[in-house]
Amino acid sequence: MELSITTPALLFPAISLMMLAYTNRFLALASLIRNLHAIYKKEPAEKHLVPQIHNLRVRIRLIRSMQAFGVLSFLMCIICMFSIYQSWSVMSYISFGASLLSFGISLVISLTEIFMSLRALELELSDMEELTRASLFKDILKREGKQPGK
Repeated sequence: MELSITTPALLFPAISLMMLAYTNRFLALASLIRNLHAIYKKEPAEKHLVPQIHNLRVRIRLIRSMQAFGVLSFLMCIICMFSIYQSWSVMSYISFGASLLSFGISLVISLTEIFMSLRALELELSDMEELTRASLFKDILKREGKQPGK
């Protein structure tokens, strides 16, 4: 396979969009952490704050890792393009492979963070006992005009 300078250049927009999404997630979490910190200052005895704070701490670290691997992917793309420009074919293949690997690792970490985000939402909803699956199913049936058992 011939590696041209346009091949690694195709990753630039994907990596840029990914980094923008990661930055938005980071900013949303930072805002949430500030809000929880203010609540904790007022009510340190709130029982559900400690698991949420732990979850947010882990998620912030994951986002930091996602961003680091995204930046590494970007740098490897630049090295690959420079290697192609200098006609260093072995180096260009290695750096392109490293760029793809870094990009993939970043996406896997992102998926992990998304699952943690879902767990955090489930934790938030866990104290609302009236929202059980059975009552939710009954509410859906009522909206459609049907009664359970009929």
